Amino acid sequence: MKEIKPAILMLLVFTVLCGGIYPAIVTGIAETVFPHQANGSFIRDTSGQVVGSSLIGQPFSEPKYFWPRPSMTTDFACNPAGSSGSNSGPTNPIYLETVAGRIKNLRASGLTGPIPADLVQASASGLDPHITPEAALVQIPRVAKERGLNKEGLKKLVDAHSEDRQVGIFGSRRVNVLALNLALDRLAP
Repeated sequence: MKEIKPAILMLLVFTVLCGGIYPAIVTGIAETVFPHQANGSFIRDTSGQVVGSSLIGQPFSEPKYFWPRPSMTTDFACNPAGSSGSNSGPTNPIYLETVAGRIKNLRASGLTGPIPADLVQASASGLDPHITPEAALVQIPRVAKERGLNKEGLKKLVDAHSEDRQVGIFGSRRVNVLALNLALDRLAP
């Protein structure tokens, strides 16, 4: 009985500290120092309406848009509630068949030449909002044809939306597909 009172008291103290005070302090600091990120990194259209997050991919399949990485999330593409990869290895026959099907679809859409891996391989989370600049550039002929735009103008748009490596050393150059497609809609609705 002697040990139960201090144990219950410690449970209550640490519940208040770790479950209330600490999260409130961290949330307050995040809201003050990084308000955009702390609130979901939302992207808004020209009318101010939230259209997505810069951290979660959006499915685009119309030929007039740049297409993102394939998504292996459950129920529908880029489902944040069903984040997952395929968990298939590079020699798995089902995986190879899936990639071959994606290549066939990209060829049917008019892509020629080498196809960047990020257009046929899903990300580990299935939610990656970025593609490489190369993956965006190979899609320019299709988008230009569908929208009646100049290819050089689209190349400049892709370059303008290419993000550098994080802190100059981490990751690789990338393009946020949602931000690029929103800019594309502003350019030629």
